[in-house]
Amino acid sequence: MVDMRVMSVTLTEVHREAGAAVSPPTRKVVAAAVVANPLAGQGLVADLSELEEMSAEVAGVLVQRALEVLASAGVTPDQVRGYGKGAIVGTRGELEHTAAVLHPRFGAPVRAAIGGGADIIPGTKKVAGPGASITMPIGNKDDRWVFDDMDAAEIAIADAPRDDEILIALVLSTGGRPHARVKKPGA
Repeated sequence: MVDMRVMSVTLTEVHREAGAAVSPPTRKVVAAAVVANPLAGQGLVADLSELEEMSAEVAGVLVQRALEVLASAGVTPDQVRGYGKGAIVGTRGELEHTAAVLHPRFGAPVRAAIGGGADIIPGTKKVAGPGASITMPIGNKDDRWVFDDMDAAEIAIADAPRDDEILIALVLSTGGRPHARVKKPGA
């Protein structure tokens, strides 16, 4: 069982951009969990499997909470077009701890919950203290070259991560950027 201290879920809906209505509104939901880092302060630990296992559990909780909030806005899991992830490890951890929670096992629960996702879940990571923000890239769940879905979302929690914690976040999006109109060369 994951030792979670904080859960934060926020929904951003854009209804108007550049003076024009966005219909349907674009939506981004960011779900974040602040969890204890079981390897904090231990120096270089070769086996990161404990963090990898924790990752799948946290991802499952984050995606379910994100989908609950999207459902409250009338969005179904199959309407999710984009996704991204990020993690901030506290200063008694190391950057590789964020890689362990974001890469090997994080994606499977997310893809299962949204009904697919053929492409990578883009992510970012860093070491920082309480109140640090992280900007997570968003990419299309099936094709990273869909320009309309290339976007970002930011998360910061005032008292996290503490030095022995990890802030782990997931972003799901619908609709791409408002009024997206940038095309690939030759398209």
